[in-house]
Amino acid sequence: MSADQPGEITVLLHEWSEGNAAAIEPLFELVYPQLRKIASALFRGERPECLQQPTSVVNELFLKLIRQRSLRFEDRGHFYSLSARLMRRVLVDHARSEGRQKRNGGISVPLDEKLAWVDAKSAEIMDLDRALEELEALDARKCRMIELRFFLGFTAEETAELLHTSKTSIDRDLRFLRGWLYDRLHSA
Repeated sequence: MSADQPGEITVLLHEWSEGNAAAIEPLFELVYPQLRKIASALFRGERPECLQQPTSVVNELFLKLIRQRSLRFEDRGHFYSLSARLMRRVLVDHARSEGRQKRNGGISVPLDEKLAWVDAKSAEIMDLDRALEELEALDARKCRMIELRFFLGFTAEETAELLHTSKTSIDRDLRFLRGWLYDRLHSA
């Protein structure tokens, strides 16, 4: 598909942004499987009684999106990036409501392909959220890269396409960001 022809998701996002409420249902049908898969991965390794929580996270995400008065999406990458932030907010809010506190002065968060799948019910998610908020203030593009690559599970190639850059740039920036996040998370 050429850059001149937006995909079906992008077309529906633009229609929704322009106030066409009829675009919401077909849009959610298209993006729900990917978002549900992402949310399910957030709860890998949790107790069996937690099985309904991924659905709850996606449903809460949809409610947050629908409540917004004026959403403007550039493309599907922008949508998924916002979705990642909102899912992170849902998990952080849940962790805060549970009264989770840091133990032993710091939390170890894995800095690899499983970065996003930290224990979604613990203080780890709050530590990661704080580090990502700091990164966003310094470089919003790099924060978006982390969200796309690790929270949303896009490949390096897909992330490069969505950010209009090369895979080599993504790989280089991610090597730097792993070290940067490690420093932030272990100096807390």
